[in-house]
This record gives sequence, C-alpha cells and structure tokens, in this order.
Amino acid sequence: MSHHLYTSDTPSTVKQAPGLHLITQSTPNGQKVQILLEELKDVYGTEWTTTLIDIRTNVQKKDWFLRLNPNGRIPVIIDNTKSPPFPIMETSAEMLYLLQVADHDNNFGFTDELERSQCLQWLFFWHGGGAPNQGQFNFFSIFAKENIPYAITRFRNETLRNFGVLEIHLSGKYTTQPRDYLAGAGKGKYSIADMATWPWVKGWKFAGFSEKDMEAFPHLMKWIERIAERPAVKRGLGEKYETNVEVAKQAGA
Repeated sequence: MSHHLYTSDTPSTVKQAPGLHLITQSTPNGQKVQILLEELKDVYGTEWTTTLIDIRTNVQKKDWFLRLNPNGRIPVIIDNTKSPPFPIMETSAEMLYLLQVADHDNNFGFTDELERSQCLQWLFFWHGGGAPNQGQFNFFSIFAKENIPYAITRFRNETLRNFGVLEIHLSGKYTTQPRDYLAGAGKGKYSIADMATWPWVKGWKFAGFSEKDMEAFPHLMKWIERIAERPAVKRGLGEKYETNVEVAKQAGA
C-alpha cells in the first residue's frame, strides 16, 4: 500500500484492489474507458476491478479521491502492479496508458507513425473541443437552474460545428475517400479515437438535438450505428456500470 495515495477513508474496494482498478460512473467520460477495457478483455482477456461512485454526492471532491486525481473528475485508473500504485487521470491519458500496458498487438492503436499521429489528432480534437462544448451545452440546456439563452445558443452551435467537423472527415469530402473510422489509412481502423468520441456523440438525443438537426451528418450517424453494434461497446454501457439509471445519463462528469 502507498501511504500517500490511500488513507483510512479510501474505500476498501480501491485500496485493496489488485492489478488495474477503475473508479468510474457511466457518464460519457466514464464510458470511454469502460469501453476500452471491455474491448481489451475481448482480445486479451484483460482483467480489472471497478469501483462505482455517484458524482451527485461530490464524493469525487473528497480528500481520498483528490489524492488519486487532484482535478476531482471521473474516471480514474490505478495500476496496482506498480510500487507505489500509479494513478492515471484524464480519459485520453488513461486510454493511451491502457494501450501501452495492455494492447500489445496494437489492435486499438497504431504502429505506423503517421497513423498514430492521426489517431492522436482526433483523440485530442474531441478531448479539447468536442466533449467540453457538448458538456457545457448539456449543462446549460438541461441541468442549469438559471436559463441563459446566450450560453445555450453558443454551446449548441459549437457542438453542431464539432459534429460537422466529424462529418467532413468521415464523408471524405476533401479526400474522396469516405471513412468507417476516424484514424488509420483508407477507411480507417476502429481505435481509441472512436472510443473517446462516440460516447458523447451518440447522446445527441439526450442533448436535445432533433432528427432534423442530425440530417446534416449522415456519415456521422452511420458511424454512431456502426460502433453501437460492437459487443464490447454494449457491455461498456451495460448494467454493471450503472450506479443509478438517471445519473448514468448525465453528461457533466
């Protein structure tokens, strides 16, 4: 046990966990890592343990959690095979770490330098732009106690713009090569770039967009459907990750 990471208030499921341990809630951010772990399980038999929390209670702001992630956000991965245990915060960093330690054959990453760069570009595009904008749109349009039309309009339009960026890329508008996935040569290969983006984009109805709104993004809609059919994706959104049905739908983690 690492003295500075774990305290008497740390849940026993966390401090006594062997190997990889995931602290999560099934929000879009939590689902990114949940899906990757399930995909790794299908290919390699990867094992991990999970602690589910309820972010409505602000448990992620308590001292025991902040020792693992000073930013107070889910998900968090702890690698207990390291001494002392090694915590990883931020979903993109967590996914890249899991590729390094568990995806030995690069099933969800790339060995080619340019393909890997492309994967990182789309991973960071959504981490730095897409997710924050859609998260703010969800907050101001659904959860905020005060109605602020300017904020709602701003983040709605920016989310639609981000959807449009994905549509341009997937449609092959400027390359003449439509794509199935965000990164990789030709039509692309399913990778962490897709896993990191899909949990947010598939929630377009929850965010309040209409089918009419989404008619502008036919290739994006097909991409959503394509990924939704993967068994590991279905498990990554499944009941074992549901702290609470209502909370699991929230998109502000």
